[in-house]
Amino acid sequence: MERDGWWQAEPSGPLRANRDSFEPDVRDASEIVWLPELDYDLAGCAGARGTGSANAPAIKEPAARPPIHRARRGEVERSPRREARSAGGSPPGDTGRGALRVPEVALAFWSVKALSTAMGESTSDALVNSSLGAQVAVVVGFLAFLAALAFQFRQGHYRAWPYWLSVCGVGVFGTMVADVMHVALRVPYTASSIFYAFVLAAVFIAWRRTEHTLDIHSIDTSRREAFYWAAVVATFAMGTAVGDFTAVTLRLGYWSSAAMFAGLILIPLVGWRVLRWNPVACFWSAYVLTRPLGASIADGLAKPKNISGMNFGDAPVAGVLAALIIVLVTYLATTKKDVQR
Repeated sequence: MERDGWWQAEPSGPLRANRDSFEPDVRDASEIVWLPELDYDLAGCAGARGTGSANAPAIKEPAARPPIHRARRGEVERSPRREARSAGGSPPGDTGRGALRVPEVALAFWSVKALSTAMGESTSDALVNSSLGAQVAVVVGFLAFLAALAFQFRQGHYRAWPYWLSVCGVGVFGTMVADVMHVALRVPYTASSIFYAFVLAAVFIAWRRTEHTLDIHSIDTSRREAFYWAAVVATFAMGTAVGDFTAVTLRLGYWSSAAMFAGLILIPLVGWRVLRWNPVACFWSAYVLTRPLGASIADGLAKPKNISGMNFGDAPVAGVLAALIIVLVTYLATTKKDVQR
């Protein structure tokens, strides 16, 4: 015997089913609502038989139930997860398609990326050579980097300020990591460049084997984002070492090194635009090269003239670059032009 009632489930629509045997296949039980439009008291049949009315099932008014929140006919039941997504975000710790955690790769992306690499180089040198001392400066840079990255991971999707704050934190700390190996541990730039190249390769291999892609357009989970930031840290550290290797070890100077890296960046650009090379490989090649390019430009502006610099000083250069970053990120946060669609 069937008990009348309507189960309204998203997304399969209204289904008529026995309450005792129906097993709805939905993701969130909060999205199922029992709508008792007709409630026949089948148990009344037994009572009716006791009174001689066995052939006529007793019908009574619907039994009183605790009040529940129901969606009106044609509406979709609301849930915290659905409300968060309808507001343009995602529940904490959850990212799905359309809630990516990195920006769209366009001119604005490369502009802020290049500025952040140069700013990280100048800021790191200014802190290490300040009254704080090298050891305290490294600790401060590491704590600031962790705070910025924790703030970024708390976001449900890409937001300009948390993301670029993390990039700047990586720029400063990544420079410190590379400089510590050379200054404190006396590791030559050649060896540190090779070491960080192996670190970056290991990150890419682990990322590829785990997620089967290195495409930043697929970074929609916390694990993929963790791989992404590990790769970013490795690129900053390697780029710093490579920039110093060409400028100091090879004695090319800062501006000659900057010109060389600017020319090298054109290779993946032309390969992607003209020769139809793999876009993921072209992206990461250009991403790695922007680090030594920005570092060489920053050192060329800040360092003394006797080592091919323009002697503006690390702190002033870092301040100007930080101001330019603030202007661009404010523009992106306001217009949201770099949000992936």
